[in-house]
Amino acid sequence: MAKKVEAKEISIKGNKLECPICKNDKFWPKQTLMNTPGLTFFGLEWANKAANNYICDSCGYVYWFLNR
Repeated sequence: MAKKVEAKEISIKGNKLECPICKNDKFWPKQTLMNTPGLTFFGLEWANKAANNYICDSCGYVYWFLNR
């Protein structure tokens, strides 16, 4: 059975995330590919850049941070 990921406090460059909608401070981590039409056309979605997402545990608001 897969390990359940728990919502937690997240800091980006020393700044604690807070949901701008509900002010909650617990988020679920997720990683998403930033698909582009060109790479998708050639079947190379895996080569796209990834973004880190943090989803508010209370209202579902999603933060997106591009990996650099």
